[in-house]
Amino acid sequence: MTVTVAVDANGADLGPAEVAAGAAAAAAQGVRVLLFGPAAQLGVAPAGVEIVDAPISIAKAADPVAATRQEPDSSIVQAARAVAAGDADALVAAGSTGAALAAGLFHIRRDPGISRPALALTLPVPGEPVTLLDVGANAEVRPEHLVQFAFMGAAFARVVHGIARPRVGLLSNGEEDTRGTPLVREAHAALRERATGSTLLQFAGNVEGTQILHGAADVVVTDGFTGNVALKLIESTSQRTIEAIRDIAAQSRRGRMGDLLLRKPLHAFREDIDPEESGGAYLLGLRRLGVVAHGRFTRAGFAQAILLAARGVRGDVVGRTREALDEAGARRRAGAVSAEASSVHTP
Repeated sequence: MTVTVAVDANGADLGPAEVAAGAAAAAAQGVRVLLFGPAAQLGVAPAGVEIVDAPISIAKAADPVAATRQEPDSSIVQAARAVAAGDADALVAAGSTGAALAAGLFHIRRDPGISRPALALTLPVPGEPVTLLDVGANAEVRPEHLVQFAFMGAAFARVVHGIARPRVGLLSNGEEDTRGTPLVREAHAALRERATGSTLLQFAGNVEGTQILHGAADVVVTDGFTGNVALKLIESTSQRTIEAIRDIAAQSRRGRMGDLLLRKPLHAFREDIDPEESGGAYLLGLRRLGVVAHGRFTRAGFAQAILLAARGVRGDVVGRTREALDEAGARRRAGAVSAEASSVHTP
């Protein structure tokens, strides 16, 4: 099955050429890429890559909703339209969550019954996978959004990670039911009620920050502001820990000998926790698949993001997640979804 991925090359910290290099690497592995960006900076298209000249970028726009409406020829809007029209199977955005969400909502559109899309990421830690959502799509949410995120995350964990009935926890500052903000306490009560008898998920209660990586839950749910902060803290702590180990080892002859002995396993561990290896976050809740990569990624990370999108298409993540939500009765009725289609609340 040949998968076509529409990629927005604007928004990367290292520039569009770095995204183009990642697209070439993904194309070499059998993925067809429609690359939207400034053609003058993208070079000659290799086999499997088609360049669409789209120099206008709204990646840094202060108001991504307004920018999406005002700049219909921007790279992210053209990429989203290609997915909506069926010219591509999935969207990859190189680092601009707000622009990707706005373009996705306006053109790819929300899946019926979804209140708000959410960014779901498999955390870059060894061992059993932990899915964290939302990690950046919605800075402000209501309790009912967190409840639906819980079911979306559970469906994702079932489809992608093969966990039959994932344990879902709410991120809070204590395990007790009474801990957390009013938002978390209200969501806790609602989710406990909705989860009773559910065949899709088990409610694990509140999960503290110290428990995210220690098996307290398979899926951890929070708002996009808190999730984004938590994700970046986890990533930076993991990377700094590896660097500190190497720094300490270099301070003595015995340490340097130990470093030589541990270099291979430490290198493997570094790859396990490297955010670029994950390829970015799935944008769940749209009618087609989206992946948002981090703007600081190198070509290796952007290649992984494109390959992640292709795997999601081949595995029918959108369709199978939809089926899991239908099975659980977790999608809102068509007339009940409030008018939030144009709302973007990114961190």
